[in-house]
Amino acid sequence: MSLRSALGTAQGQGAAHSGVHHWWMQRLTALALVPLSFWFVASIVALQRLSDPYQSLRAWIAQGWTAVLLILLVVAATWHSRLGVQVVLEDYIVDSGSRTLAIIVSNFAHIVLAVAGVVAILRVLFGVPF
Repeated sequence: MSLRSALGTAQGQGAAHSGVHHWWMQRLTALALVPLSFWFVASIVALQRLSDPYQSLRAWIAQGWTAVLLILLVVAATWHSRLGVQVVLEDYIVDSGSRTLAIIVSNFAHIVLAVAGVVAILRVLFGVPF
């Protein structure tokens, strides 16, 4: 028999003891995405007004700071997405084995998307043909 309350017994017993870190990372990536998204949308709208949007877009990406900001956008967006999908999978998949497998597949897919986005930006930046 324990003299501790149910709340006292449950505190600090989270699944991985990393909930606060996960929560902070979601907030930080969301905070980073706000200015990056506004910048990206404004830039794309401005490029649509040009006569040859495709070549203008390639020339725009080939600028150094543009490529850096695009890479930051891709990495922040995929990281934020990975964190959000992980929460959904943890909340709605009951079976522990299936949940673990789904999280692993999701993490792998997000890594592949991030790497593909960064490689595509770098290829345009350095003029490597597709």
